[in-house]
Amino acid sequence: MAAEAKSAGLVFRAVATDCAYGDQDSFRAALHAAGLPFVMALKPRHGTWAYGPDAHTPVDTARLLAWRDAQHPGDWSRIERTFREGHTATWWAAEARLGWWGSDGNVRLVVATADPATLPAKATWYLATDLPRPDSPRVAESPYPPAALAEIVRIYGLRHWVEQSYKQVKDELGWADFQVRSDAGVRRHQTLVNCAFSFCWNTWFTPPPPDPADPRPGPDALSGPAERGRTGVPAAPTDLLAPGTPGRPWLADALVHPATLLEGMVDEAPARSTPGTDQHRRHRQTS
Repeated sequence: MAAEAKSAGLVFRAVATDCAYGDQDSFRAALHAAGLPFVMALKPRHGTWAYGPDAHTPVDTARLLAWRDAQHPGDWSRIERTFREGHTATWWAAEARLGWWGSDGNVRLVVATADPATLPAKATWYLATDLPRPDSPRVAESPYPPAALAEIVRIYGLRHWVEQSYKQVKDELGWADFQVRSDAGVRRHQTLVNCAFSFCWNTWFTPPPPDPADPRPGPDALSGPAERGRTGVPAAPTDLLAPGTPGRPWLADALVHPATLLEGMVDEAPARSTPGTDQHRRHRQTS
């Protein structure tokens, strides 16, 4: 999933994933070949080759980092995380070395945690990234801008919000409720889900209709979408699609976004297969 990154005055997109993807060496190699920077979590016990006395897993190398207390952090740097509702929390991050991964290597290993002394399992991240460290020799040759420890932690923190959005789309709008039968079938299902999302999005930001008992037009009725945007987004209705919906359509441009999505999906649809192949596929699907 893509997350917006900001570094050296530039805004770019980085792939942020959990350890289900981060543990796949081939996936990281494919992203690098495609020119896509990444910040990917690793399992604490993700093993790599090393000499006998050296660290073999991310958690092993994290335990080797020097730490005494907050006044004497050793290898760790203080990171202030800001959450969506506004509260902040102090975390700690450090560059670690594991096998060929290091602060100046092609892949950095960054450890971020709420407590370097105990490395709590639910509040410790082991992150692999190909974004170079500031002041690293790789900065001159890397196609990506440098990213400090705070930026690496921020990028991965965005993954949870992207995942939350996917969860709602999958659970509430049926993104995951289909059987994979053909490429065209999957595209059609995605189009329907996108249309449903666009409908809900428009409903959320569309102001309620004027009260028919009040002949005076409200302020939103006298201004277009641009004026409403300048005066602020109206409060969301308590029930989006529940009973109580107006008896007449009142969704401004409700079909514009789905129509655009549908047109794009049609343009990118795969070419129709030969009659024999298509008939065989229909037979397989209905059997």
